Amino acid sequence: MASVQTKAILPEDWAVVVLGFVIIILFLAGMTVPVPAFSWSNMQELSEKVFTAQNLAKIGAQFVLVFVFSVAGAWLTNKPVKQAALVFPVVYLLTVVALVLAGNKGVKDLNLEAVIFSLSIGLLVGNVINLPQWFREALSTELFVKIGLVLLGTGVIFSDILKAGSLGLVQALVVVLSVWYFAFWLCKKLKVDDELTMMISSAVSICGVSAAIATAGAIKGDTKKLSYVISLVLITAIPMMIVMPYIARYYGFSQEVTGAWLGGSIDTTGAVVASGTLVGETALKISTIVKFSQNVLLGLAAFAISVYWTYASKGPDAKQEQKPTLGVIWERFPKFVIGFVGASLLFSFFLSPEKVGAVKDGLKSIQTLWFVLAFTSIGLETKFSDLFNSNSQKPMYAFLGAQLFNVIVTLIVAYFLFG
Repeated sequence: MASVQTKAILPEDWAVVVLGFVIIILFLAGMTVPVPAFSWSNMQELSEKVFTAQNLAKIGAQFVLVFVFSVAGAWLTNKPVKQAALVFPVVYLLTVVALVLAGNKGVKDLNLEAVIFSLSIGLLVGNVINLPQWFREALSTELFVKIGLVLLGTGVIFSDILKAGSLGLVQALVVVLSVWYFAFWLCKKLKVDDELTMMISSAVSICGVSAAIATAGAIKGDTKKLSYVISLVLITAIPMMIVMPYIARYYGFSQEVTGAWLGGSIDTTGAVVASGTLVGETALKISTIVKFSQNVLLGLAAFAISVYWTYASKGPDAKQEQKPTLGVIWERFPKFVIGFVGASLLFSFFLSPEKVGAVKDGLKSIQTLWFVLAFTSIGLETKFSDLFNSNSQKPMYAFLGAQLFNVIVTLIVAYFLFG
């Protein structure tokens, strides 16, 4: 007798909002999940800081939290709960390995983030070991990404926008808009597909990895394409982080101009901080302000991209010959954006700074963990041939061209505003 397919309790888009807010509410209610230490510089520190019984207990506590919510997500969306429960510990173990590798001081100095290690480990395991089909199907990549995005909203505080300063905000708006549209135009000229076009445009213009992830969620993009874009972001950030401060010093740029240039051009916050430190305290401060000004635009950008994508009838299931009604737009609209914005509003206007300060580190740690889990899953379900093939050259050229434009335009704007 054929099994009857039961309906999901909640669509995945709403399930991630519910799960994300349950996590937030638990933290606000006083639940504490200790943040594990992953930083180390030598083997002695690795054994004395990371692999201690106390720290392993913290890692275990985080496992319990994300395991429960992962299984709950499978149940809410009518995915096989047993398979999800069997697969998740494997994904978590590989993710912890990635976090440990990323915690090394030398790795941090190179600004290699945990997601690149989790993706690499997942790719290695997934391509070397012949994983059964049920294992791959039980991976909950989108669930992990979108829960992380809802939690990301807790870190976007509207009052901090004012602290960024008017000049930082002006530069962020000018750079984000001009670079996004140039990247979009260049991708179209090179005939890059629509999904990659949106991800590349957002990653180059806004804030790198987070923008790419948010855009992929907003357009329900292919996770393999997301992995490719994030690889480009992280790889190009390293030479930019090292070379740009020396260019600024060679040409005698002021610290204010240099900081604004670095903050507006380099796509990852860690690389911005590292490069600003190479220049000086003033450059570090300005670069951080400018980068934060761009980061706070992420919610608005995700919302705008979501509306554009749904209204333009993009995506594999869209019928291009019909303009969608408001009802269809709402149906296609990625609901995690509502969770992201709702979390941001909650933490901006309804909670005291003391309460926000008390929970932000724990929530940030869990948010990062969801993202790293997602990229481990992406690696496990991806073949090397899918990630890097002959079709990946044009997107790479588009990304590099847009990044060059970003560097030039940002320098001009930085000179105009801070020179």
